[in-house]
Amino acid sequence: MIRHVSIPAADPHHVATVLAELMQGRVYPFPGPVPGAFMAVAGDALGTQIEVYPEAAAAAPGEGDAPGVFHDNPAPPQYWPFHLLLSVQLDEAAIQAIGDREGWHTRRFHRGPPGRPLFDVIEFWVENRFLIEVSTPDMDPAYLRAYEGLEAMMARA
Repeated sequence: MIRHVSIPAADPHHVATVLAELMQGRVYPFPGPVPGAFMAVAGDALGTQIEVYPEAAAAAPGEGDAPGVFHDNPAPPQYWPFHLLLSVQLDEAAIQAIGDREGWHTRRFHRGPPGRPLFDVIEFWVENRFLIEVSTPDMDPAYLRAYEGLEAMMARA
């Protein structure tokens, strides 16, 4: 179970505020090792949160037995090769309205093999650079069925 994830942003406070709105949660400054980081906290029983770091931060393994450390990232990429799927309690219209208000590319798409959609997600492009796939309560059952089918297929292989 993934309990929290960290993502980069040009404006971490604003992004964390929007994500907290999606999760119907709260936003707080992140008291960690990177100044200017914030966290969007869902307030659910699972402890779900998204840490939002300034895009100019980079994490690296520590030396020897030391924990990981943060460094400067002088050349953050325009786009990031990472995404996550976030289930929220909002409906599609509310998610679309938030994306439209922010000017962030937000659209519903099918996922699965060509011509055989398995489930839908809403692509919510944070700052038009970082993908969060959003799933509504009516989309979640199809995703879970697809996951169960994947597990069964892999168990047979």
